[in-house]
Amino acid sequence: MQTGYYSSAAGMVTQFNRLNTIANNLANVNTNGFKEDNLIFGDYMRRYKESRDELPNANNTKEAAKFINRTMARVPQVVDKYTDFGVGNMEKTDNQLDFALSRKDLFFAVQTPQGVRLTRDGSFSLNDEGKLVTKEGYAVLGDDKKPISFSTTDSIITSDRNGQLSANVPGGVTMAQKKKLFIAAVDNVKKLQKEGDNLYKLANVKDVSISGESGAVRQGFLEKSNVNAVKMMTQLIETNRLVGMYQKAMDTQMNDMNRDAIEKIARKA
Repeated sequence: MQTGYYSSAAGMVTQFNRLNTIANNLANVNTNGFKEDNLIFGDYMRRYKESRDELPNANNTKEAAKFINRTMARVPQVVDKYTDFGVGNMEKTDNQLDFALSRKDLFFAVQTPQGVRLTRDGSFSLNDEGKLVTKEGYAVLGDDKKPISFSTTDSIITSDRNGQLSANVPGGVTMAQKKKLFIAAVDNVKKLQKEGDNLYKLANVKDVSISGESGAVRQGFLEKSNVNAVKMMTQLIETNRLVGMYQKAMDTQMNDMNRDAIEKIARKA
């Protein structure tokens, strides 16, 4: 069995997975609040070198040879995927319905048809009913876990650093307190699952608490994607080169080595 061919093919598949991740990161380089994804690959050669001195099989035996062959024949694969939740750059918009969070463990809570979801994209607006909504039309929740609404006379809307919203009293400049933004604090961001539309899902709602005094809300700002476009392009070039190298290795295994073996057998015959 040509283990080198299968190892090369598996290596190419892992690089295809990496290409998909890089392409998705680059496609969202301008998406507000988007967080960069990364992959971790298994390194069986390293694991073998770390454990070979503790092998239960004696050297120069059939059992040891079988163990080494199985170890060397194992193919590389994606063993883990993680999201970098580092805070992106803050862009000033001066839009009173734009909000950003300056801490990576905080999220806005929104109501979707699938239930409550979290997001870092604070580009909000008011719909025809006066509800504060996301670009997808999902209602933004207040700390009472109900949608936030404003009246048609609320022309001035302000927020403090903790997400307490206020609106102007009709016919004057005096501000009256409204609802407070539901600023969700997540104990372990690694438990968050991406769901599309820049939303995150938590399997256990107990891992979310309301941050009352976060001091992290920035009105009139938007958090941009934390994707480093230069780094992603470098990884894209590197991954394309690796795909080419694996393809050449497969070609060598299937064509050059087989041709050489056939010619040798023919000469002996």
